[in-house]
Amino acid sequence: MKRKILLVLAIVLPMIMKAQEFICQVSVNAPNVEGSERKVFQTLQSAIYEFVNNRKWTNYVYKPEERIECSMMFTITSRVTSDQFKGRLNLVLQRPVYKTSYNTNLLNYVDNDIDFKYVEYEPLIYSDDAFTSNLTSVLAYYVYVFLGLDADSYSLMGGTPYYEKAKAIVNSAQNAQEKGWKAFESMKNRFWLVENLMNGAYSPLREGIYQYHRLGLDVMSDNIDMGRSAVTDCLENFQRAYREKPGLFILQLMTEAKRDELINIYSQAAPMDKTRAVNILKEIDPSNSGKYQQILSSSSGSGVGGK
Repeated sequence: MKRKILLVLAIVLPMIMKAQEFICQVSVNAPNVEGSERKVFQTLQSAIYEFVNNRKWTNYVYKPEERIECSMMFTITSRVTSDQFKGRLNLVLQRPVYKTSYNTNLLNYVDNDIDFKYVEYEPLIYSDDAFTSNLTSVLAYYVYVFLGLDADSYSLMGGTPYYEKAKAIVNSAQNAQEKGWKAFESMKNRFWLVENLMNGAYSPLREGIYQYHRLGLDVMSDNIDMGRSAVTDCLENFQRAYREKPGLFILQLMTEAKRDELINIYSQAAPMDKTRAVNILKEIDPSNSGKYQQILSSSSGSGVGGK
């Protein structure tokens, strides 16, 4: 019996010690791509899953329960050649809220500039120091953005080293033929996402991410008013970033990820707090002013995650 226990420990403990940073759900779908050779999409899905989940991305040893929850859903819209694919990528990053079973979205974004080559069964090659393929560069870029946002939500400006990694990928991709990496192509792409996160002029936004999550959501189960007050402080920081640059890409992504949650958070707030929050939200997210109006008309509601 003792020998069996030791054998189990010998197998399980190394797996625990090697627990990587992510629990990332990966899917690859090609509903409108014709052809019988569809196994390549299953192989691609497995390769991406292994690349993200089984690679060591940081020097930090994550406990299994600390791993970051996210999803990457590829929708392939065309198969240009036997090994070239185009489509879009839906990215969702979540974070648990302390003392609850609720997960909050840190990011929910669709990248429409997905264009890559993939040869079935060939390994996905990536190096932090060089652009080797568009597929692995896109994957690594978003992995580092995920790590940065997650770190920012737990410690003030904690995501900086990961954003620097993402920025280095952008720099190495400046000569790539594929779209999404260059400043002049769009104001809403990979270049501008990490530029916004690293630009000191918009640092109130990153301060807000910390306030919202660590000082706000994480304390609501013990003191909802204190937590809500921190969320309001976050909104004021978001407002400062907005006034620095209206239409800021990363702020649009933040409000998109948090809109319904914010309505929920303020549904039971005091009238003065409701008005204060709604005025800020209407300013920084004007196209959704009507949705925030329901905060003012709500007389009852719930806290985070419907609790």
